[in-house]
Amino acid sequence: MAKFDIIMPKLGESVEEATILKWLIKEGDSIEEDQALVELATDKVDSEIPSPVEGIVRKILYQENDVVAVGKVIAVIDLDGDSPDISNEDLEDQNADDVKKAEIPIEEPIVQAVTSSDRFYSPLVKTIATEEGITIAELDGIKGSGSNERVTKKDVLDYLDKRAKTPVGQPSSTEHAPVRIHPGDEIIPMGRMRKLIADHMVMSVHTSAHVTSVVEADVTNMVKWRNKVKHEFQKKHGYKLTYMPIFTEAVAKALRDFPQVNASTDGSNIILKKQVNVGIAVALEDWNLIVPVIKNADQKNLAGLAIDIITLAKNARENNLNPDDISGGTFTITNFGSFDNLFGAPVINQPQVAILATGSIVKKPAVLETEMGDVIAIRNKMYLSLSYDHRIVDGALGGSFVRKVADYLENFDTIRSI
Repeated sequence: MAKFDIIMPKLGESVEEATILKWLIKEGDSIEEDQALVELATDKVDSEIPSPVEGIVRKILYQENDVVAVGKVIAVIDLDGDSPDISNEDLEDQNADDVKKAEIPIEEPIVQAVTSSDRFYSPLVKTIATEEGITIAELDGIKGSGSNERVTKKDVLDYLDKRAKTPVGQPSSTEHAPVRIHPGDEIIPMGRMRKLIADHMVMSVHTSAHVTSVVEADVTNMVKWRNKVKHEFQKKHGYKLTYMPIFTEAVAKALRDFPQVNASTDGSNIILKKQVNVGIAVALEDWNLIVPVIKNADQKNLAGLAIDIITLAKNARENNLNPDDISGGTFTITNFGSFDNLFGAPVINQPQVAILATGSIVKKPAVLETEMGDVIAIRNKMYLSLSYDHRIVDGALGGSFVRKVADYLENFDTIRSI
């Protein structure tokens, strides 16, 4: 009798385990190849896993909400269709020659959340933290006893026990002001993704001392160049040329000029990141948010950045990102201008130390200095606003960085090729 072991797949480079959210089949069901079997969750993505084979489900080894290590057998499929029920003892004693084992291919992961920390936490640990009001900042301070210093359930419970005996502690992230419900009010429960975004934003405000600096940039040369080459660019590369690749290029250059903005903090240590990985905030159709990351943005030309941005944004909106697409960011850009907003004060995407908001580009009368004297001309202007962590980025550094980004945009080379 031929059997097929369904093995917990690896859902990302740093992912060691996942939570079984929901079984989509039950024991005894006949299944077809590519039929959805189970929904899995990590702290980064939710994934619906298809069956690699056709057969009958003979054994489901874990229940919903169980946390399972990568590589463990989670279910057994009978390929013959007439095998008797399989016990757990049978699984341990079965002949390896009779069993086909394969990791389930991950084809269409459903991205449900932004990363909230460079450090990995299992879904179980995060669930306990959410229920007990432990912030990511607190979790980052817990010394893990697991493999590679990973924080385990016991570590969290020990921390809770110690915190309960300490009179002074951080306010719970679950505390909120009382709300009166009036007749006609509609109550909409937060989805999982919205809860994670909310926790991430509250944690960021509690963690970092936010300061925002704003500059106005004259981007007339940039606008003229894009208008001149956009049709040729689309014909050559098959993509529309937006302003975001130009913003990303300017940011990547400025991060090389000011490496302390391309950083994170670890207690009293400042970690300067070697790679320049720029996250681009993407608004989804349900008004949720995801931040795919362009790796090594400083090493790519405009065409490469444009293709990466368009591809990642498209995959984000079609739920086709993989876990590595949303991890490893060292700086984030959010485009308020796409909604015709002039500027804003964005919240830092932890564990980064700064985030840039780009405003809408508008035509304005401006004073220009010429050899013949000052003149008034119509120019394309935009605001750039940088929120930064005042613990390690002072006003001089933050202000100089955002001014440098503006300088790169204002001095854009209008004769460059595509």
